[in-house]
Formats: sequence, C-alpha cells, structure tokens
Amino acid sequence: MIDDPWYDALASGWGEPAGPVEPAAAGRPGAQAPQRPPGAADIYREVQRSAAFQEVRGRYRRFVVPAALAFLAWYLAYVVAATAAPGLMARPVAGAVNVAMVAGLGQFLTTFALTWAYTRHARRHRDRAALDLRWAVFDHERGRERTREAAER
Repeated sequence: MIDDPWYDALASGWGEPAGPVEPAAAGRPGAQAPQRPPGAADIYREVQRSAAFQEVRGRYRRFVVPAALAFLAWYLAYVVAATAAPGLMARPVAGAVNVAMVAGLGQFLTTFALTWAYTRHARRHRDRAALDLRWAVFDHERGRERTREAAER
C-alpha cells in the first residue's frame, strides 16, 4: 500500500503538531527549539504557495466562474421572462408546446451540457496537473523522511 500524505489530512489533527510537543529551550545560550516534522497542514501550505498549485486553481477558476455566471444569467432570464412576459412564454411553438416549455427543457439540457463541459475541462486541463502535483508532494515528503531517518542514524 502506498503511504499517501493526503489520505488522512483532515482527520489527522489539522494544524496540530505531528508528534509530542517539547518545550522550547529558552534561556540556555546556543540552545534551539527542536525541529518538529512537517504535518499535513505544513505540507498543504507549502503546496498552496507553489506555482503548480496556483496554475491548477487558476485553470479551475477560469472555467468555473464564467460558466457559473453564464448559467445563472440564463436561469434568471428564464425566471424573469416567466414572470414579466407571460404572453411571450405562452406563445405556442409546436402544438401544445410553448416557449416556456422549450426554455424549461433548455434549462435541463444546459445543466447536462455544463456538467459534461466541466468534466471534459477537468480531464483535459486540470486532472493531470493536479495528479502530477500530488505525486511531486508525495515524492518530496518521502525525500524528507529519508533525510530525517539518515540524520537520526
């Protein structure tokens, strides 16, 4: 099994020290406080500051914000048209099907299309970069552990 540093990140004492806390060596000349191993919160903060993480988040925002605003505008236009222009919405399109029914079905179709577009965008533009970032962090943490183990010997 692979020891994944993100697996228990939220459940492993978020923001708490990873090991027993030792008091700082205050008052003794030349004494330093012992270094504690980085916890999940430290690792996440380091990743959050990285350029790769910022790129993944930027790609996410560049898709989600315009898509959400466009969908919200389309939904509000439907609601406003239904309340402010009932004559327009009641206009028949084909038989018993009117503009309101077509627009309502358009809401469902837009939801499915937006879901498809989001998953496609994530798969093409973010998933690989996020996975690469995750494994880079995993490798970095493994290197720290090996260095720490070698120093303790």
